[in-house]
Amino acid sequence: MSEHREREHRKREDRECGAYRERRALIGRGAAVWTRTAGTGPQRVLPDGCTDLIWSEAGPDGELLVAGPDTRARLAPGPPGTRAVGLRFAPGQGPAVLGVPAHELRDQLVPLAALWPGAEVRRLAERIAETERIADAERIADAERIADAERTAEAERTAEAERTAARQAVQGRLLEDAALGRLRTAEPPDPVLAAIVAGVSRGTGVAGIAAAVGLGERQLHRRSLAAFGYGAKTLGRVLRLNRALDLARTGVPFAAVAATAGYADQAHLAREVRTLTGVPLGRLLQGSGG
Repeated sequence: MSEHREREHRKREDRECGAYRERRALIGRGAAVWTRTAGTGPQRVLPDGCTDLIWSEAGPDGELLVAGPDTRARLAPGPPGTRAVGLRFAPGQGPAVLGVPAHELRDQLVPLAALWPGAEVRRLAERIAETERIADAERIADAERIADAERTAEAERTAEAERTAARQAVQGRLLEDAALGRLRTAEPPDPVLAAIVAGVSRGTGVAGIAAAVGLGERQLHRRSLAAFGYGAKTLGRVLRLNRALDLARTGVPFAAVAATAGYADQAHLAREVRTLTGVPLGRLLQGSGG
């Protein structure tokens, strides 16, 4: 493929699948701050065992949302071009910040105002919305500063992308600050949670994990529901799926992906991918998943 055709192909993928970026979050334990701009195609959000605190620019004023742990893939809301910034908590981390057990949010997208005091949510929303007003002022100032003769479509797109990135970086830090403030007054993390995640990631069965952490299987299930939104067995399936997709996205053959990620065979991998994401693995890797 020529350089020009490859560049056009990437542009088409960006329009259809949108743009997604993430970085490590300051709250640690594997949390991440992410940004997403919706494309023209379906924006498939895959289960990952996590909860997210989200600022969405959809609507006239934007909105703070919470996405609970998913058991199946879902389509992200919002028309093409909708921007969102999110703080994805590590598995088991969300309840300490959000104030509710994870299973109460399973497979749901709810307003943050349903979980936090209204005044706290309004203050955070106002601080984030202020970054939007500053960006609008900067956009007007840039337009006035650049002479018509010097202005090009490419230059304007570059300037807009830089403003958007800067604005979203500030919005991400505001979400982190809000989470850190709540974590300072929260109970210390349950040490059992890290052992559960490590156990299911190794492929250890529920009975083995329960014995290792000194709990009965029913106790383990209750602790898992509160922390992760589902039991240890489902958490293991979700985390295994994400390991498999990480491998497949690097070009590893599907049979090797299945063996490395802990599936019985390639057919088992194919069934699990379709069950949890709703589409075949090949299609998912072509950009329909996020």
